Amino acid sequence: MKPFLLLATRAEDVPADEEYALFRRFSGLDERDLVRVRLESAPMPPLDLDAYSGIIIGGGPFNASDPTETKAAVQRRVEGEISRLLDEVVARDFPLLGACYGIGTVGVHQGAIVDRTFGEPIGVAPVTLTDAGAADPVFAGIPRDFSAFVGHKEAVRELPEHAVLLASSPGCPVQAFRIGRNVYATQFHPELDLAGITTRIHAYARFGYFAADKLEYTLAAARRKPVVHTGRVLANFVARYAR
Repeated sequence: MKPFLLLATRAEDVPADEEYALFRRFSGLDERDLVRVRLESAPMPPLDLDAYSGIIIGGGPFNASDPTETKAAVQRRVEGEISRLLDEVVARDFPLLGACYGIGTVGVHQGAIVDRTFGEPIGVAPVTLTDAGAADPVFAGIPRDFSAFVGHKEAVRELPEHAVLLASSPGCPVQAFRIGRNVYATQFHPELDLAGITTRIHAYARFGYFAADKLEYTLAAARRKPVVHTGRVLANFVARYAR
């Protein structure tokens, strides 16, 4: 089998390494079959899409919708590299799944309006599949209504007409969408479990996701309801595109 590629952007080693382990766990891939490239630490190497089964873009503290002049040089580099990669990915309709920060990069590339209108605090959100989402093989076996871990300052406010809305939530109308047949993006985190989100809450406590005195409240919000179905998105993505 050709490996899958994880494009990661977390500079903090503990949550970055745990993210990689979680993507492997829920996708069923081992280290040989999920190649990680940490874009925050070095430029994207030349990529031959034909060498991979598919691509996953992970989350991170970057915000695609921030004004260009406020972005650090590394973020501007990363976003330029991902945008150029998406040119080829979308043109070829190559399998890709962008999660959290990934939905922002794919959304901006495709002409979506991405801003802070529908940011969600860290916690558990009720997500509902659309008719298209319920019929999509990447969401096969997932209940029409399910719980998911979220926590994001920005979100897609408006999709372009050619995008297919797959999932929504009361606080964030675009929780997942598809471009073409094979390019996916989710606002929620399909890779997270309770231990993983707990690690991130501690790691990003000073990144503006919640007030300094709300750490325990945020930890409690992540425990408020069990999240048991979202990892299937990754398993389905891998099962569909492994080659």
